[in-house]
Amino acid sequence: MVASARISLGESLKSGSDKTVALLWGITLLLTGIGLIMVLSASSITSYTQDQGFLGVFWRQMIFAVVGLPLMIFAATRTLEFWKRWAWTFFAAGLLLQMLVFTPLGFEVGGNRNWIQIGSFGAQPSEALKLALIVWIGTVLLKKEPLLGKMSHELIPVIVPGALLALGLVLLGRDLGTTMVMSALVIGAMFFGGVSWKSLSLVVVGGLLAIAFFVVTSENRMQRLFGHASGNDDYSGLGWQPQHGLWALASGGLFGVGLGGSKAKWNWLPAADNDYIFAIIGEELGFIGAMLVVVLFIVLAVVMLRVISRARDRFGRAVVGGALVWIVGQAFLNIGVVIGLFPVLGVPLPLISAGGTALISCLITMGVVISVARDAGDYQHELAHQGHVGR
Repeated sequence: MVASARISLGESLKSGSDKTVALLWGITLLLTGIGLIMVLSASSITSYTQDQGFLGVFWRQMIFAVVGLPLMIFAATRTLEFWKRWAWTFFAAGLLLQMLVFTPLGFEVGGNRNWIQIGSFGAQPSEALKLALIVWIGTVLLKKEPLLGKMSHELIPVIVPGALLALGLVLLGRDLGTTMVMSALVIGAMFFGGVSWKSLSLVVVGGLLAIAFFVVTSENRMQRLFGHASGNDDYSGLGWQPQHGLWALASGGLFGVGLGGSKAKWNWLPAADNDYIFAIIGEELGFIGAMLVVVLFIVLAVVMLRVISRARDRFGRAVVGGALVWIVGQAFLNIGVVIGLFPVLGVPLPLISAGGTALISCLITMGVVISVARDAGDYQHELAHQGHVGR
């Protein structure tokens, strides 16, 4: 199996002979590696105090990485026809998995019912639904290409009932942060998929109004919003987490206190290995380490934009566009929360934060992006060959 995975990876890098594919692999693996190191450091104390040993959370994350990387290789070596053929099946499966959170298998974390537990295995179905949704949107937009430009065909079935059903199931579990990320990736897939500005504007306005409604009708969300607006002065209550996150970042200085030297992870900062892992990165690796992570996500965005510009068809542009908004957008949303630009939303840092379902889903998604990049490289070579023959 190892040998076959190595061959598949070699084929993935070779196909299209394009540096873009190598960059996507390199950045993804580097971010995953940084994540494993920082999860080991950030989780060691809380893991020990919860009778899991110093390495309990880290070993789980390592196992998920070991599972996710072969799945990423598998995804990267599929053709675009594979994703188009199975898009409806994947989307239906994603919806069914999300519905399981409302069965006895489902349970709450932090007030959000967005998890399922089967034996000792816990998972967040919405992470798989994100990928299924963007692949499905890309397939539908490609299929309806001759009809695009007409609002009814641009919104049906992409928004009604597709996206509304997916987002509604997540929102029923009261997970507004994940719902916002999913809303953004839907808009990203539609934008890069070539949907008209009229339809996009309607979707954006509708989404903003919906978010405003769900915020003002929730006392907890209003408290978070006003607490953020007032500077989180109540650092012993709702402001505890953002305030201690900022203190952790500030204590890191330029070079950091050293890997493993964080004070905030000693049960001062909630979710230090998850939603607030960027604060631990800033504390232990300093401004330089934090900026390295930021730059890696910026470079990833640039590379993904290059893939979009070279993609063969609307499907590839929509899928990579949705993945770009999801992974890079969520990364900067997470970082924005940690540095105090946004109220606490409960979204992890992609490829870095602890969380097995999120890690596997992101790795598979990057595999799909690489699949599109390989095809885009082949497509560009075909165009160059046709141009050469024409001359």
